[in-house]
Amino acid sequence: MVRLTEDQLISRFFAPLAILPGARGLTDDAATLSVPAGQHLVVTTDALVADIHFLADDDPDLIARKALRVNLSDLAAKGARPHAYTLCLALPPGWREDWLQRFAEGLGVDGQAFGFALLGGDTVKTTGPLTIAVNAFGLVPTDHIPRRDGARAGDTLYVSGSIGDGALGLLARRGDAKLAGLAETERDFLARRYLLPQPRTGLAPAVLAHASASMDVSDGLVGDLAKLLRASRVSADLDLAAVPLSPAAQAACDLDAALVETSLTGGDDYEILCAVPAEQRSTFEAAAQACGIAVSPIGTVVSGHHAPRWRDDEGNDVQFVRGSFSHF
Repeated sequence: MVRLTEDQLISRFFAPLAILPGARGLTDDAATLSVPAGQHLVVTTDALVADIHFLADDDPDLIARKALRVNLSDLAAKGARPHAYTLCLALPPGWREDWLQRFAEGLGVDGQAFGFALLGGDTVKTTGPLTIAVNAFGLVPTDHIPRRDGARAGDTLYVSGSIGDGALGLLARRGDAKLAGLAETERDFLARRYLLPQPRTGLAPAVLAHASASMDVSDGLVGDLAKLLRASRVSADLDLAAVPLSPAAQAACDLDAALVETSLTGGDDYEILCAVPAEQRSTFEAAAQACGIAVSPIGTVVSGHHAPRWRDDEGNDVQFVRGSFSHF
């Protein structure tokens, strides 16, 4: 089989996605990015590696959309509106044109859905696993974005959506026996949440307007919360029962209590964790309700540098073996 050249590959699969004028149809060595007057640029990057962030035999359409969505989640946590992205794609031996076609189609679907245009990038060959790196650019009308270090004692801690679906979904995707007692519809729901996360871009304006600190939950709620508190030099009192679980995740945890820890520390949630001052709670909750995204208060920021205190519904302290997923 005759392989496409790199120029042919770019022209066929990716140039149609490069709709911004500064991308120049991907025919140049660099692109230009115009920032509208009164806007500031928010930049983030995430890399995905086969059999670490997704399974190598996952649908390429879903792999592409996940690569965009994990970055969209970072932008949302900073209150930013998606604008553009660059893509670096390292293809392993044996890549196929039909795989690339499906991958590009996935980029196109979510690029259109989120107003997120390809600006440029690179394609290379690798002897290792398929690797995808995305640099994402978002826009905010202020340079005072909610960072990790802004939480203050008395703030309420919120999470969006539901926690644990991604980590449990990986188990479902692998056919893990721990989930054998779940209904097929529940396993399918969890697997879908792992394969295709839901970035909370609609919540971004509320986060920007009301949060004193914010980050996305990608490596597990327990560990990511600890990062936010550490950056803010505070601690927190947390209510384990207040952490929102989907019906499918709750059913899994009812089957095996050990899956509670998996849910809270396993990662792949791509929800928003934020701290909101007490006087802004009602307006934040109203803004979240208006955009149709559930937010749940899970605890309160307190002074001190001690470890955050998690309690169950009987007031007992809860300890976790590990805080979060880690590559190292």
